Amino acid sequence: MRTLQLSRLDHCSVIITDIAKARSFYRDVLGLREIPKPKTFDFVALWFQLDDGQTIHLLQKPQADPRSPRHFALRVADAQAARKHFRACGIDILETGPIPHCDRFFVMDPDGNRIEIIQWLQPYDPATSGATALD
Repeated sequence: MRTLQLSRLDHCSVIITDIAKARSFYRDVLGLREIPKPKTFDFVALWFQLDDGQTIHLLQKPQADPRSPRHFALRVADAQAARKHFRACGIDILETGPIPHCDRFFVMDPDGNRIEIIQWLQPYDPATSGATALD
């Protein structure tokens, strides 16, 4: 019996060290809208909202997280246009392995946080695109 009903990802939190650089990247390069953080917060945090109401929370800490394959993904309508946009902004593109029916790549924010940019050409279908067994 399923008792917990999860509906969607609400937000993702990312560690940053430089407020100005992070704000510029998430607002000006990614084009996200900054919204006020909760007034009860007594620490430095920037909140950015996507069109569907999901948010990305940037939490200031003295040191960035260690570099790793950890990431979050942002969906785009046109991955090729997104590549051109990032290149025009001077952001390096990191190509990656294929997933059936999608075009994707990675970029890094100023603190080295990995962000996947993904365009689904067809909805993901585990029956045709998935592994034959679960890990």
